[in-house]
Amino acid sequence: MFMPMEIRDAQPGDEAAWQHLWHDYLTFYKVDLPDEVTRHTWTRILDPSSRVAMRLAFVDGEMAGFAIHHFHDSTWSMTPDCYLEDLYVDERFRGRGIGRALINDLIALAKAKGWSRLYWHTDRDNATARKLYDTYAEEDGHVRYRVRL
Repeated sequence: MFMPMEIRDAQPGDEAAWQHLWHDYLTFYKVDLPDEVTRHTWTRILDPSSRVAMRLAFVDGEMAGFAIHHFHDSTWSMTPDCYLEDLYVDERFRGRGIGRALINDLIALAKAKGWSRLYWHTDRDNATARKLYDTYAEEDGHVRYRVRL
């Protein structure tokens, strides 16, 4: 069993740990992005006026995973939607419910902020986007689907 988990917003002092985890994420998904792109992503995450944000999961003070999400005006209802853009858990912590906890955290956040629904990639979306989310989801034991709040 591991220490209790903390999930919170990203802070400036988290950059080095996140960059290390982000490098693992890119390697896992076989994605090659220039450093300036990842630096821009980090800058947007910390910008309070940006619609891009991130929640970090810590186990015993060590960053175990992240969920990058964004929100925008809904095409289905009067309130904004929240989209889970990227989810990653350090391989040392996989299978311990970190991914599920990050999703549950986003669902709770969406409800608290009045976002109409949380959405993340389905198998069909994965195939269209040519991403490998389904591989990770299978390993962590959860399925991505739209959640009506």
